[in-house]
Amino acid sequence: MKIVNQSITKIDGMDIATGKPVYTDDLVNVKALVVKILRSPHAFAKIKSIDVEKAKKRSGVACVLTHQDVPNQRFTMAGQSYPEPSPYDRLVLDEYVRYVGDEVAIIAAVDERTAIEAMKMIKVEYEILEPVLNFEEAIGHPSVIHPEENLEVNFDIGMKREKNIAATVLIENGDMEEALKNSPVIVEETYYTQAQAHGMMETQRAFTYLDVSGRLTIVTSTQIPFHVRRIVANALEIPKSKVRVIKPKIGGGFGGKQNASVEVFPAIVTLKTGKPAKIIYDRKENLGCTSSRHAMKIKVKLGADHEGNIKAVDMEALSDTGAYGEHASTVLGVAGYKTLPLYNTAKAVRYSGEAVYTNKMPAGALRGYGVTQGIFALESAINQLADQLNMDPAEVREKNLIKQGETNPILSGSKAGEPGKLDSCTLDRCIEKGKELIGWKEKYPSQRVSDTKVRAVGMAITMQGSGIAGIDTAAVTIKLNDDGLYSLLIGATEMGMGSDTILTQMAAETLEIGMDKFIVHGIDTDLSPYDTGSYASSTTYVTGNAVIKAAEDLKGKMMRQASGMLGVPLKGLRFKGDTIGVINHPDKQVSLNEIAADVGAGEGKQEQLMGSGTFGGDKSPPPFIAGFAEVEVDLETGKIVLIDYVAVIDCGTVINPNLARIQAEGGLVQGIGMAMYEDVLYDKAGRMMTNSFMQYKIPCRKDINKITVAFEPSYEPTGPFGAKSIGEVVINTPPPAIAHAVFNATGVYVRNLPITPEKVVKGMMESSK
Repeated sequence: MKIVNQSITKIDGMDIATGKPVYTDDLVNVKALVVKILRSPHAFAKIKSIDVEKAKKRSGVACVLTHQDVPNQRFTMAGQSYPEPSPYDRLVLDEYVRYVGDEVAIIAAVDERTAIEAMKMIKVEYEILEPVLNFEEAIGHPSVIHPEENLEVNFDIGMKREKNIAATVLIENGDMEEALKNSPVIVEETYYTQAQAHGMMETQRAFTYLDVSGRLTIVTSTQIPFHVRRIVANALEIPKSKVRVIKPKIGGGFGGKQNASVEVFPAIVTLKTGKPAKIIYDRKENLGCTSSRHAMKIKVKLGADHEGNIKAVDMEALSDTGAYGEHASTVLGVAGYKTLPLYNTAKAVRYSGEAVYTNKMPAGALRGYGVTQGIFALESAINQLADQLNMDPAEVREKNLIKQGETNPILSGSKAGEPGKLDSCTLDRCIEKGKELIGWKEKYPSQRVSDTKVRAVGMAITMQGSGIAGIDTAAVTIKLNDDGLYSLLIGATEMGMGSDTILTQMAAETLEIGMDKFIVHGIDTDLSPYDTGSYASSTTYVTGNAVIKAAEDLKGKMMRQASGMLGVPLKGLRFKGDTIGVINHPDKQVSLNEIAADVGAGEGKQEQLMGSGTFGGDKSPPPFIAGFAEVEVDLETGKIVLIDYVAVIDCGTVINPNLARIQAEGGLVQGIGMAMYEDVLYDKAGRMMTNSFMQYKIPCRKDINKITVAFEPSYEPTGPFGAKSIGEVVINTPPPAIAHAVFNATGVYVRNLPITPEKVVKGMMESSK
């Protein structure tokens, strides 16, 4: 391969570095109304009365909207394919407010200062209700967070609204009781993962206006343009044909922009006033009024024999979905579906759980999407099992992990009644290479470096998926222009990870020509082919397959065009990228430019040469990672310093090694942040205490000493050029690997993230009693 598997520079990298691209706020009409939101000061309350008359009379105010002024149509902000599994449990504005920061009123004015002043003029009388703040107390709590009768679900997700249960799940295979009975070694522990914020650079924002035909146009920083169109149309009770969504450059998302958190507010202002409107969340709103990772409690019970052969894996989860159920059922389920297949020797596996409503900011999609939580619990338990057996944890994993060619009943892509087959996997080689790179043999489990400091290593493995089998769909169109350039029209969202670059690489490789021949078009739902969006690690695998289909389709049409121009049958021609030649007459050929000019000439007898491809697979081939952490712990203070982190990745064929490495490093740092620093915290009244970067700590460069990323490629037969995903899997291993290293240094298992010095010291004090 000449272009795929090459570290080609990101096609928009220099432009971004020099500030040339435009983002949502750069495109806003100078006369756009500024939209602000009046938010609830209470965690749970019912609005008894709301007086907006004084605010409406304020000069410069265009409109003030309350729950009496918006459609009584329930919807979900979750960006998922229809029919969404997330419950329709929201209104644009509701008489109930369910967390501190929930929307009470929408104010639109000529400028921000006027909007804020008008907001202060609104008088609200609340009936304060008892909030549910501890998710372990949510089920059966006297306060029912969603008492409304018109809450809807598209299909049965196990909701028990009156008990504050948003969703339930049960995944099982084999006889669990029998497997546990035949397991002489049992590990049974409970683990807690915290809510985590996204921390993207560009906050949530959108700009709306009516075009010359009176259609609503939404310019927005989103991962899900086509889903935004449907969500806004549903919420405002207008036809989807009346909504157009344009996505310019966006400054990061990490799953936070898989929710349509803001678009509906300026949209309804534009529909009410006929004027353009914009909303831009400040950092406090972005951290406190959008979504976070689902906090979870996961009980794990492992059964094994004395030789380290795993017989049973039993996991029970409780997930905090917050005030609304965006992604509640799917995140809960993925925490089991993408973890249980790892250890294929188990005779029985089971994963059960509930996602519960609480009076906190809603949870939603965040990189890892439940696997991060499930892997922390499962891998921590595996490390404890190895310690209990006095075995090397790498050896325990190598004995039990799933291998290429094996089948598993929980793997996606399995037909009814048949187990799914793993067609690509180098996880065993990832472990071996990771051990070598971290110096496992020399460093495991720990080394004393001074009277008060110990260095130790730890490890974890993980898997993820590549898109959502049977649901994710991508369409791509490639057009040959009359100047000999190709237009690549895609619907997948580039949000900084380099998807436009790697998709262009695939098109260029298939069409055997340089990447400079391609023009990549941004997303406009009126013009772009459909794509479910950039989430679920889908772009490389799902959209990449569609790119290849479109390129092959166009190649065939160009071959037929050349056949007519040269007067030679197709079987006598050879495609050579910039030319198509006659096999037996090397000098007889037609150039790409000539084909393009021929299509554009004449009396309209020739067709425009366009190739189309659509892909929606029935498999979600998992990428794998072996992660290794080296830490130094101060035994007096509990301070933890991460010395080195090694991740060895199987993502199939690596389409662009440099971009893949950068993406891996970013995801690993997010995982390190979850392991050691990040925590969304509330006070006793339900007010968020971490709604700025002064309080919410994310890792900076000084917190990260060394990260080593290596690849052990496999070949995925269903993937584009053998590729699988890499976007999400990279975040999963740091929490359990770092927890393992801390245990090896101190003898303290921290089972409640993040792993702070206070928890380490407290654990050492308790163990010394």
